[in-house]
Amino acid sequence: MPPRAKASRTDMVFGALANPTRRDILDMLLGGDRTVVALAERFDMARPSVSEHLKVLRDCGLVAEDKHGRFRHYRVNPGPLQEISAWLSPHERYWRERLTALGEVLDGIGEHGEIS
Repeated sequence: MPPRAKASRTDMVFGALANPTRRDILDMLLGGDRTVVALAERFDMARPSVSEHLKVLRDCGLVAEDKHGRFRHYRVNPGPLQEISAWLSPHERYWRERLTALGEVLDGIGEHGEIS
């Protein structure tokens, strides 16, 4: 079997976002910077588990970490999400056009199934 190519940052971001806990952490960070302690209070899991989720989010660039004394504060880094949005844009445009065309066909069908 040939060696697997190294995962791109986009692959890593999608992988990180696949986990609901990590999505919840990102949602919480949209409200502002938080420490791991503040984040862990909102979950039914040990603080080291929350730290592992934060590591995944940090490694793919979705969150940034700032040290203030002995505390680490986490915040959302929007760059990777903007890259995902740019990647999704052509797909969204394609499906929007397809659904518009379908709507036009359906609008042309009469009450009894005849095409006008």
